[in-house]
Amino acid sequence: MNTFYLEILSPERTFYEGECVSLTLPISDGVIGIMANHTPLTAAVEDGEVTFTLPDGEKRVCAVMCGMINVSKNKTQILCESVISPEEIDEQKEKHDADEAAFEMKKHQSKKDYMMWQISLNKATHRLKIKEKEYKLN
Repeated sequence: MNTFYLEILSPERTFYEGECVSLTLPISDGVIGIMANHTPLTAAVEDGEVTFTLPDGEKRVCAVMCGMINVSKNKTQILCESVISPEEIDEQKEKHDADEAAFEMKKHQSKKDYMMWQISLNKATHRLKIKEKEYKLN
């Protein structure tokens, strides 16, 4: 089984660093899959779910917030604003954040404030989807 080296990084931490068999993640054009010896690529990473398979067959999932992916010479690096595993997601907090953001977006406010609340809503919604998926896998 061919593998490649994967790094998933955020400003706060290194989420994963090691060998990987396959990877899927959201980019600006949709969802992309990466395997060993993939063509060189640089792309914007969208908010959403990253799934990767380790050499022993274990599948891992995480939620990412915007960033970049760089693939070259059998090495893939994902640099993102934030990354969190399903186990780390506080479902009650994310529901509260989503409700608050949805409420605030209904108020008459500046475009900047509206966009900030929209980002907050997207972040909470993506994390809740990944947390829900974790429950279905277990």
